[in-house]
Amino acid sequence: MNWISNYVRPRINSIFSRREVPENLWTKCDECGTMLFHRELSDNLNVCTSCDHHMPISPRARFATLFDGGTFATVDVPEPVEDPLKFRDQKRYPDRMKTAQRATGEKEAMLVATGEIGRTPIVAACQDFSFMAGSMGMYVGNAIIAAAEKAVELNRPLILFSAAGGARMQEGILSLMQMPRTTVAVQMLKEAGLPYIVVLTHPTTGGVTASYAMLGDVHIAEPNALICFAGPRVIEQTIREKLPEGFQRAEYLLDHGMLDRVTPRTELRDELITITRMLLGLPPAIMGDLPAPDATDDAAPSDDTAPAA
Repeated sequence: MNWISNYVRPRINSIFSRREVPENLWTKCDECGTMLFHRELSDNLNVCTSCDHHMPISPRARFATLFDGGTFATVDVPEPVEDPLKFRDQKRYPDRMKTAQRATGEKEAMLVATGEIGRTPIVAACQDFSFMAGSMGMYVGNAIIAAAEKAVELNRPLILFSAAGGARMQEGILSLMQMPRTTVAVQMLKEAGLPYIVVLTHPTTGGVTASYAMLGDVHIAEPNALICFAGPRVIEQTIREKLPEGFQRAEYLLDHGMLDRVTPRTELRDELITITRMLLGLPPAIMGDLPAPDATDDAAPSDDTAPAA
């Protein structure tokens, strides 16, 4: 037996020819436990292909599938005072912010953008639950005001995707002040006669639910989204009673008149196009890859076109 030829050389070859396998190729569904290939999951908008469980999706990934051709322009948001309360628990507040920014690649918990859906110009805002649980702080308040002001400036409807654990404790009363501020921003849209559509995703809770998330002209939710002010566990501990099955979930709220629609994420874009154009008094959108309409065609409103009252 030739020890070098039969053992050493194959061993060396196996070491140098070993291919690294990325660790993020597969994702386990939180609901049914199915292992999902990352490309298949991404193509299905982070919805489990086995049980239809809606997993979190980042604002940029959502916008890429929402806007025509995945093209959108972000809107600048005024920067608030950094760490106004000099808050510290187990970590300093700025350190928590830096950790969240590295993990998400975003500056803060809300992204605002402009673009077109079904050739209908809109302004959109989306919360990122992976950024400190999408908590509402001064930046989020500034983002909603910036979105409303941009919508009024361009004469476009505003579509907001909510996902939050409530107000941001590290900013204390300053975070709670965003509730009346965002309410005023929504009122600006109503006074301008512009539609305000809210899509509630899992979870939408706390002060977000008590302010801008429930002030829309139309409320749509993704399936099985938790939507509440105080969570089920807190309520059960307070009243010392067992809550009904599915309490505070999207389908339960739809049955009790708090929502207008519960729509799967894969069907949401088409529904938003239809509802937006209905609220603007426009004809149905032109579907498919067709040439752009002439400037005189009213199929796509310009920024100067006033929506129907």
